[in-house]
Amino acid sequence: MLIRFFETLREHKVPVTLRELLDLHEGLSAHLAFADMEDFYHLSRAVLVKDEKYYDRFDRAFDSYFKGLDAVDPNWFNKAIPEEWLRKELEKSLSPEEFAKLQGLGSLEKILDEFRKRLEEQHKRHQGGNKMIGTGGTSPFGGYGENPEGVRVTGPSRNKKAVKVWEKREYRNLDDSVELGTRNIKLALRRLRKFARTGKAEELDLDDTINSTAKNAGLLDIRLRQEKENRVKVLLFFDVGGSMDPYVKVCEELFSASRTEFKHMEYFYFHNFIYEYVWKDNRRRWDEKVSVWDVLHKYGNDYKVIFVGDAAMSPYEVNSVGGSVEHWNEEPGAVWMQRVMDTWNKVVWLNPEPKRSWDMTTTNTWIRQLVNHKMYPLTIQGLEEAMRYLSK
Repeated sequence: MLIRFFETLREHKVPVTLRELLDLHEGLSAHLAFADMEDFYHLSRAVLVKDEKYYDRFDRAFDSYFKGLDAVDPNWFNKAIPEEWLRKELEKSLSPEEFAKLQGLGSLEKILDEFRKRLEEQHKRHQGGNKMIGTGGTSPFGGYGENPEGVRVTGPSRNKKAVKVWEKREYRNLDDSVELGTRNIKLALRRLRKFARTGKAEELDLDDTINSTAKNAGLLDIRLRQEKENRVKVLLFFDVGGSMDPYVKVCEELFSASRTEFKHMEYFYFHNFIYEYVWKDNRRRWDEKVSVWDVLHKYGNDYKVIFVGDAAMSPYEVNSVGGSVEHWNEEPGAVWMQRVMDTWNKVVWLNPEPKRSWDMTTTNTWIRQLVNHKMYPLTIQGLEEAMRYLSK
């Protein structure tokens, strides 16, 4: 039985060796675990896993082998049928060849000018068309359709190509109390920690106490020293809403882990890309904006800066005046990102999208260039690589 369990652990990429398997046999022979699955779980994990970062892999392998939990996903029973399936007759689905034939209007100014004309001349509902504001067509204006670029008036983002969104969206703050799944993230973030002794001398200095006591002819002479604390300063910028909605859970785990690992941490929210302001509270983001100029001047260049976002948006949002989907920005987002790069020495971008899909969006390529190619996937390995760079 244990041979197959050992092979299952290796299949799940848990680095176990034959020496550890023999140790587990010895533990079972000594009746450290007997006829109790819970006891066997704790014993086998303690013996076979030498690094906390592999705990999750071990759990998945254990469940797979002993319980068969990978055969049925319990979340299937809680999922509603996707709206897209139920509304297929209302949405336009084009083949790649048909989509390639569609042409954008060519510029942000042209798109907005045409949108204003439609607002003035349209008086009824349209569906399945290629010009007016409607649904399920190839018009640049509306929702549930297909177009290389346009103004989304309703519905969720499907292709991440809208240059403006004609609705006021409300976003939820990230929860910093999330604990599930944060263990490995914390371990990765610890690569960035730098300790220094500060404050009052309240920690026992054992070596100095022993030396001093010995010099004092055995008379106890207790010596204290300042405690170490993590002195790393971190600025976190989170992209929220729209195409980032599927990644709320992993962002909350990162946020929660960061709040516990870094004593000196500040965070801000933005949508899609950084412009002249950010905010701290998504519920009051229209009323309590924070000037990016103030952020640039308030936090010194010793801060490590981390952006979290999928980098998928309309190209206008990066390189054009007025390109933001939510407001009229007086300067392109690329200008603001360059100011960020000029202010702080260490900047990384964490991307929750799979790395294999990065080259599918033009803006991802541009943003990688803007951050000097310091974009990393939001995975444990990606986090470790990012923290390693920031700690240099």
